[in-house]
Amino acid sequence: MARPIELIPLVCLNCSTPIPAGKDEMAWVCAQCGQGMALDVQKGLTPLPVHYAKGIQPGRRGKPYWVADGQVNLQREVYRSSGKSAQEAVQFWSSPRSFLIPAYSLPQEDLLAQTTRFLLQPPALISGPRAQFEPVTLSMEDIQPVAEFIVMAIEASRKDMLKDIRFSLDLPLPSLWILP
Repeated sequence: MARPIELIPLVCLNCSTPIPAGKDEMAWVCAQCGQGMALDVQKGLTPLPVHYAKGIQPGRRGKPYWVADGQVNLQREVYRSSGKSAQEAVQFWSSPRSFLIPAYSLPQEDLLAQTTRFLLQPPALISGPRAQFEPVTLSMEDIQPVAEFIVMAIEASRKDMLKDIRFSLDLPLPSLWILP
């Protein structure tokens, strides 16, 4: 016999204030005490550090981003190349990179453009005051596949004839940053 679906109300891990959760939301900040929380598929509600960037205009909602410094180990094979693209790829991924992945809903093309732009030119993450922000709809479990997709997109856009690519991505648990 199938087990009935059980609805469990979300309450703050710190002060037990009810958390008003919208459809598809995956992370929240308690309006009462400021505790950050994320929904983990395996563990349920877990504490989450939330950082607010300087520059969010009063009365405007910030945009949530998952932020993690990842290390990419890359092996590329090309049909033909000037050698410059292969060297650029190795050089680019030789040191850890800051992945800033939009945690709010937006079209895939925009997600790819923003994440790639931030990977190439990371913004300065300077703390600012707490602010309201767009709903977090990208789960922590989806960060790794999105980051891997970004690596593939960057490598596919290089000006050589890519034949094969193999890589590993070590991406630690992210933090949530609210940006302007």
